[in-house]
Amino acid sequence: MSKHNHKKHEDHKHDDHEHDAQNHDHSGHSHGGKAAAFLFIIGLAVYLGALFIKNEPLNITLNLVSLVIAGYHIILEGVMDTFKLTIKKKRFMPNIHLLMTLAAIGAIIIGEYREAALLVLIFAGAHFLEEYAEGKSKKEITNLLKLNPTKARLLKEDGSEEVVDVAGLKIGDRLRVLNGDQVPTDGVILSGTTSIDQSAITGESIPVEKQVGDNVFGSTMNGSGSFMMEVTKDSSDTVFSKILQLVSQTQTNISKTAAFIKKIEPVYVTIILILAPIFYLLGKSMFGWGAEESFYRTMVFLIGASPCALAATDIPATLSAISNLAKRGVLFKGGSYLSNLSDLGAIAFDKTGTLTQGKPVVTDVYFDSSVTEDDKKQYLTIIASMEKKSNHPLADAIIKHLSDVRDLDLEVENLVGVGLVATYNGSEYKIGKPTSYKKVSDEVKQHTDEYENSGKTVVYFGVNDYVVALIAIQDVPKESSKNAIKYFQSENIYTVMITGDAVKTGQAIGKSLGIDEVKANVLPEDKSRIITELKGKHKVVAMVGDGINDAPALVAADIGVAMGEGTDIAIDVADAVLMKNDLNRLAYTHKIAKKLRKVVWQNIIFSMLVVLFLISLNIIGLMNMSYAVLIHEGSTLVVIVNGLRLLRSASKLDR
Repeated sequence: MSKHNHKKHEDHKHDDHEHDAQNHDHSGHSHGGKAAAFLFIIGLAVYLGALFIKNEPLNITLNLVSLVIAGYHIILEGVMDTFKLTIKKKRFMPNIHLLMTLAAIGAIIIGEYREAALLVLIFAGAHFLEEYAEGKSKKEITNLLKLNPTKARLLKEDGSEEVVDVAGLKIGDRLRVLNGDQVPTDGVILSGTTSIDQSAITGESIPVEKQVGDNVFGSTMNGSGSFMMEVTKDSSDTVFSKILQLVSQTQTNISKTAAFIKKIEPVYVTIILILAPIFYLLGKSMFGWGAEESFYRTMVFLIGASPCALAATDIPATLSAISNLAKRGVLFKGGSYLSNLSDLGAIAFDKTGTLTQGKPVVTDVYFDSSVTEDDKKQYLTIIASMEKKSNHPLADAIIKHLSDVRDLDLEVENLVGVGLVATYNGSEYKIGKPTSYKKVSDEVKQHTDEYENSGKTVVYFGVNDYVVALIAIQDVPKESSKNAIKYFQSENIYTVMITGDAVKTGQAIGKSLGIDEVKANVLPEDKSRIITELKGKHKVVAMVGDGINDAPALVAADIGVAMGEGTDIAIDVADAVLMKNDLNRLAYTHKIAKKLRKVVWQNIIFSMLVVLFLISLNIIGLMNMSYAVLIHEGSTLVVIVNGLRLLRSASKLDR
């Protein structure tokens, strides 16, 4: 990894620590969990009961009981967190909880017991609503954790089996996986065949056939077959573990907006605390309000100027957006990367496995015009039978294309640099690359040029060294890739394809997808350099890839996105993972990122206008404490509920 890439990785870690420090109160806002929620409900019931009590001493007592029961955690956090953080930072670090505690105490001093209880109740209720957003974002992570296997059938040297903890497995251990079992960890099949549901890792809805030599992933579900496997990775290094590690960082990595708000919160609260006595003195001396009215309006000022709504503008919305995406198989390390995506200026894609299927398929089979229909059928049978004896990577594509053709028992010789050769009924048949033939008709040459200009690999089939057929093979683009590219271009986002393929092949695929620019013949070490060049021209650059060779580019990009079917190294260094291997999900993610930015700005503008509105009306004497509490705390609820809208799908958000 280059110095630049390593630095970005370190920056990520630094950001996490910084955000964690700034987000101390957010991560700790469990408010005592279920017990606090239960007490809040009791406090609310007591407050509602007090509304119907005419006896003044009893009414006051009930309101105070409601305040203490429902808001004890607010008072504790206000005092204790301020004290602890002030000692730690060696400067005064008050929080909103302290401001609300002082406002409630002030309301009690002037005899506004009901308003004091209402203030604390709504403030506490807003925090429970904020925790709901956080809980929704964690729900998908919890669901993932439930998929994490815990037991394995270990094969001992004497052939016996023992059920052991997955955490205790070592590389090289041999395991048996029975039908219906969960695959305990990553490994390779030693014996047996089966089909495996890999949807937990790759999002594929159809089970994948597995045989000896194939890799299997921990947490996937085995089908009807049973097999023996060898452990190839430590339990903490499996693809599934990498994904869990990535998602677990969501709560500590918040957006720049949220980090900024958290950073200025103590400064803002300190300013309000300094302005409060000044406001009191000005009211008493300059405006002639009198001591009692000045104190009353100062308490209203404390409530109205409190940044409760401002503090809730970003995090609930971001967590709701992350939860929305997690349900759809898009996992983010944190809000900062999702927030940055809304400013996306360019996006680069690896070709193989990202934009394309990653597996070559036969696109065309062309026979020379001199070949009869009966000969065609016989030739297809011979081609399929010969390819079944080959270990060439293109053989699988040809066999799959000709899967319904009957099989012949042929003796096939694999000649290096030439191809496959077999003799049948006195004739010699050969399958090889075009350069291995001399007798080629103009008709075949013309079609070869057409296919190769379309980025396809051409294989010849000849009889007695005369070419009678050609087979065109290509790693075809995914339909989802075409749709995603079209979307990004409609958003004026520059699209780039990076591939190690020849220029002609790369240009052909790029043209079929409508990509803005194709970088072909690229060596793995040059990918990160291309990303750096793009960053010099565009505000935010994303990279999407799935292989080990994509890792440096994923780190170099502002936002690295790994395909869930990719290598664990790519997943490890990426900022997000597309579990479903579907680029339409990335287009959807960009829509949600834009919605998130819009919602956050709506919240910020709304919360600040409410503060200005309350302060202005308080100064001219048109605001009492009851309305101040309802409007101010109500605005906090509005901001949080507006953020919770991002739990809905993008199409519903447009309504």
